Amino acid sequence: MNGLGPAAALLAGADSGLSVAQEDKCLLIIDARTLERECLATTLMANGLGMAAVAAGSIADWRRRKENYRPVGAVLLNIAGRMANEAALSEEIATITAEVAPAPVVILADGDDLGQTLKILEYGARGFIPTSVGIEVCVEAIALAVAGGTFILAGHAFSSTAAASVEKREPEQRPKELTRIFTLRQAEVVQALRKGKANKIIAYELNLRESTVKVHIRNIMKKLKATNRTEVAYKLNDMFQNDGRWSTAAE
Repeated sequence: MNGLGPAAALLAGADSGLSVAQEDKCLLIIDARTLERECLATTLMANGLGMAAVAAGSIADWRRRKENYRPVGAVLLNIAGRMANEAALSEEIATITAEVAPAPVVILADGDDLGQTLKILEYGARGFIPTSVGIEVCVEAIALAVAGGTFILAGHAFSSTAAASVEKREPEQRPKELTRIFTLRQAEVVQALRKGKANKIIAYELNLRESTVKVHIRNIMKKLKATNRTEVAYKLNDMFQNDGRWSTAAE
């Protein structure tokens, strides 16, 4: 049975980060395995996905019946058990991306190797979720992609050589002495805040408790004399754009 699964009721999760407009759309889950895709759809919605989930065996299955469902807000392509260097995978991701544009395509796969992740992103995906993460992180990663971000989990398998290639591909602009105002850990949280990451994602990537992340954010707000998260982001962006005003002295 490779057809579409039943469209389940919409659950608007308070922490999903999805807009009202996105609640009128659906997450398209593509997985050739019927049981896995149906279970994933049910579990994601039960954990605050914030939009309906539709499960299909392939993009062709969805195409045949798409008139019966809400517009696609994002796609979760489950390639667990497959390798990113498969010749067919590049074409598959490109086809899906073109079909659902401008909706983002996020990949769910085994492992957290950076080389594999880079290939996935080169194919046109907007996020890579390893199957080792919890369902809440998966929900937040999808929300981040819908919001225009790109989710990449920095795992222990990332080699220094691969990490260097990422730095060359996307050089990160930052004040030379960010740690003059913030502690090293706060500086890491600052970088995540600038990318619009949710607290759960920050906690997972930095191996912290979510409550600890909230404490760091409160301290960052105090140092910036900001009253809310939006003001923090505004002041940080201004700080990064005016790099030249920072002194060369380090703490």
